[in-house]
Amino acid sequence: MDDFPAFAWVFLIPIVAIAGGIMVAIVSTIAKGRVRELEIRERIAMIERGMVPPPEADPAGFERSLRSVEGMQRRHTGRGHRSSGIIVMSIGFGLMLLIAFTSGEVGVGIGVGGFLVILGLGLFIVSLLAAPALPAPGMDRRPQAPGSGPSGPVDLH
Repeated sequence: MDDFPAFAWVFLIPIVAIAGGIMVAIVSTIAKGRVRELEIRERIAMIERGMVPPPEADPAGFERSLRSVEGMQRRHTGRGHRSSGIIVMSIGFGLMLLIAFTSGEVGVGIGVGGFLVILGLGLFIVSLLAAPALPAPGMDRRPQAPGSGPSGPVDLH
């Protein structure tokens, strides 16, 4: 330890703290995954024995996760491309005007600004050709009578 420079401790303490925090996060994630795996195995074992497993512990959490997946699928629809196209076209027109006014000539800004306008127009056209958006969560569900499933009434006898 005598040949170890004293200023190195200043760098070692933050490195160890950061590495320790990352290790805690990794171990926590692995532990949560293991617990979830055991819960799933328990449900499967109950179903195999003919027992009816209880509903999910957090049905509201299940609905939230389902909505987040639907939101991720909906994120790449035409509405996003449309707004992006309009923004890029606006930037292109603004750049054309800026270059034209600062240079004093009329046709100088058409090259750079026109490129952005064409790019925005392309995004706008993609938005028009994109598949229609998925229905909002909860909007496509039809009310069902109590005790009926997706294919009709359920016989419990």
